[in-house]
Amino acid sequence: MNRVEGRVKVAGLATYAAEYPVEGVTYAYPVQSRIAKGRIRRIDGRDALAMPGVLAVLSSEDPPRLGPAAEGELALFQSREVAYRGQFVAAAVADTYENARAAADAIVVEYDQDLHDVALRADHPNLYQPETVNPGFPSDTVKGDVEAGLNAAETVVDVTYTTPVLHNNPMEPHAALAVWDGEGRLLLYDTTQGTSSSRDLIARTLGLPAEQVRVVSRHVGGGFGSKGTSRPQAVLAALAARAVGRPVKVVLTRQQMFDVTGYRTPTIQRLRLGADADGRLTALEHVAYEQSSTLVEFAEQTATPTRIMYATPAMRTAHRLVRLDVATPSWMRAPGECPGMYALESAMDELACATGIDPIELRVRNEPETEPDSGLPFSSRNLVACLREGARLFGWDRRDPEPGRHREGEWLIGTGVAASTYPAKRRPSKAVVTMREGDFLVQVAAADIGTGARTALAGIAAGALGVAPERVRVELGDSDLPDAPLAGGSMGTASWGSAIVRACEHLKVNGSVGRADTTEEVARDAELSRHAFGAQFAEVRVNSVTGELRVSRLLGVFAAGRILDAKLARSQFVGGMTMGMGMALMEETYTDEEFGGFLRRDLAQYHVPACADVERIEAVWLEEEDGDLNPMGSKGIGEIGIVGTAAAVGNAVYHAIGHRVRDLPITPAKILRARF
Repeated sequence: MNRVEGRVKVAGLATYAAEYPVEGVTYAYPVQSRIAKGRIRRIDGRDALAMPGVLAVLSSEDPPRLGPAAEGELALFQSREVAYRGQFVAAAVADTYENARAAADAIVVEYDQDLHDVALRADHPNLYQPETVNPGFPSDTVKGDVEAGLNAAETVVDVTYTTPVLHNNPMEPHAALAVWDGEGRLLLYDTTQGTSSSRDLIARTLGLPAEQVRVVSRHVGGGFGSKGTSRPQAVLAALAARAVGRPVKVVLTRQQMFDVTGYRTPTIQRLRLGADADGRLTALEHVAYEQSSTLVEFAEQTATPTRIMYATPAMRTAHRLVRLDVATPSWMRAPGECPGMYALESAMDELACATGIDPIELRVRNEPETEPDSGLPFSSRNLVACLREGARLFGWDRRDPEPGRHREGEWLIGTGVAASTYPAKRRPSKAVVTMREGDFLVQVAAADIGTGARTALAGIAAGALGVAPERVRVELGDSDLPDAPLAGGSMGTASWGSAIVRACEHLKVNGSVGRADTTEEVARDAELSRHAFGAQFAEVRVNSVTGELRVSRLLGVFAAGRILDAKLARSQFVGGMTMGMGMALMEETYTDEEFGGFLRRDLAQYHVPACADVERIEAVWLEEEDGDLNPMGSKGIGEIGIVGTAAAVGNAVYHAIGHRVRDLPITPAKILRARF
């Protein structure tokens, strides 16, 4: 199908959070902390209040009323403590955006500054073991005797990889427009990946019953996880609108987004792998070091994908966290799996080189029958088929196994492979389907963050009803609709689609209206290991004189259950792989150790990949039947594309130049240092 909302988007008619027409709208602009740690001594807003069009100044000098459950970065202006550079410490409200920004610049903030600590180190004295890692996995797992397995191994690889701070950078900036009615109900137009969860969080933060808050987010210009939870601009808009008695709009600048909308934690990952003479693993250890803020504990599940990938009699995975004077990290496309599989799949490539076994063959030899960590059976697992099909399509049999030998003039050519995986789960959801004059209206508080959710859900409903998709209209992006989980964790379509199918089945029995709530159904799901799998292949060209690196080819082969719409699926796979290439080669946010906060705080300095950065990119998939997942038999596809790509590119770079770069991103300078 073509996207059902395609025309309104290309015609500029799709309405995003900052674009809803509201009469009498005013604007709030935040003031950000210029220190990384300390206490606010004084805030003086008198000069700002005297400026043209200024309506109010919000700050901790007169803390606005919030609910007792307000916490972290949403508890705006409740404390004088500064937890990180860039934290919102005040805001100006005015009749125009320009007046609000000018007034914010005039607000005087004085600080008592403390020494700060913003650097992640594997030997940091304050590292600790979190109780759980996102979204609730045990922090550490141990199976068998790892040391004995390493001692018994014919070949041992002991390597450390690092990944930097990465920022989500969706096209649409974070924005919110708050409107209070005369009865104390809040209407919040917000850019969010989940209106139901945002409504509940905003209500708790403001100390309101959930029914007094309505969140609307009909179109979202990307999120990649940064819009998975409410961000400070939403609370600021609500507080400012309440203070001035008029609607208030807040639109963050790109630089502000780097500070307050989350990011992927940097990681330091040590892996130790042992293999026997046949290349079969005897032991595997994966330890990840990460950071969080002093405000909120967020522990990314970096080592968890290792628990399900390869057969081994001994395995240990662990996470160590340090709370620093930094903003709180959060979800970014494939949190955990993306950086964790980069390290694991790079280490597997190093093991293949050390044992002299082809990288694909090594993975095949270590294919497990059941999930290695839990022993649970897989609902379906076709990783080997993805590797085999990818090898055929990519021409892997023509590859010279020795690195550094394929040259075309100044250019060294290399190829690499990596496996990928991502959980395939679902959450409870509600949906209502109504017949109206022979057509059908589907209502669910889902979110379309650019993935084509409207189109996919219309196709699901049409299939369940046995009608043409043109007869189905999907209404979503409003918390007043039937409750639905957010678009995240590659669970959106599976969760919302399950409820829609059940509602369609109910309509067939009931006549004109069908309703569904899948809470009990999801709770009865059999205990299985549910994952999508894939294999990414990369070909790179490295200039032996300048270190310039170009990606000639990217190929992804995936096993992700039933593909609901080929056009949407290819878009998601290719988009994820492109983002993974950016992680491998260019994306990096520096932390300013002297002053705190982030450097490279805009798209002139934080580079993201463009079409010209890869010559050929393709995604294909295998036919996979998995009736244990959901009524559609589908697996989420929004995140698996990014998971193995960085490792595949890094492995290809090694094959091209014969030297390993273990610290992302792989830049020309690092290539030249590695070679010379």
